[in-house]
Amino acid sequence: MDVKEIAKKILEECPVRVGDKVPNFEMETYEPATGKFGKVVLEELLKQGKWVILFFYPADYTFVCPTELADLAEKYDELKQLGAEVISVSTDTKYVHLAWHRDEPLLKNVKYPMGADPTGKVSRLFGVYDENTGLALRGTFIINPEGMLVGSEVNYYNVGRNADELVRKMKANVYLMEHPDEACPAKWEPGKKTLKPSEELVGRVGEYLNE
Repeated sequence: MDVKEIAKKILEECPVRVGDKVPNFEMETYEPATGKFGKVVLEELLKQGKWVILFFYPADYTFVCPTELADLAEKYDELKQLGAEVISVSTDTKYVHLAWHRDEPLLKNVKYPMGADPTGKVSRLFGVYDENTGLALRGTFIINPEGMLVGSEVNYYNVGRNADELVRKMKANVYLMEHPDEACPAKWEPGKKTLKPSEELVGRVGEYLNE
């Protein structure tokens, strides 16, 4: 193994951080939309100009997890309209994903790919793999079409997420990719004021937003 290969291997094994370019990865999937098995490859999605949302969760056939995946399913069409592909990920196999999707009523509207990470390789890449349990923590990651990680949220096992906030973050990220000199304040929604950092704005953000 030469120096470049060693460096690549080290990068692939280190958790990626916000602002980093995400190394390519691939996973087998269960595709609920077709009922077939498939594969997701990050590089291929980026070549299509997609945003990529990875939604890690601990395990199939558990308790909080189906409520989260059902909530995410309600927002899937809206996220796709924003140019994103959503992939849920756990350390279960694609076969378990198929069976769980078939058995759990809460998953009836799940149409996004369900990624299988039984070795924990992708979970380790994003720093959510729990070596003590072999499971992934509840992690949500947003990768922009240039391959940069721009959003990261990690919860412990017992706290579920809110897909409404994921949609809000996606809208902000899409807007900011088109307007890189601006910034979005707390609770920003499309149509509301953004911020343009400048000398005039220092110490006067509240005044500006209330104009």
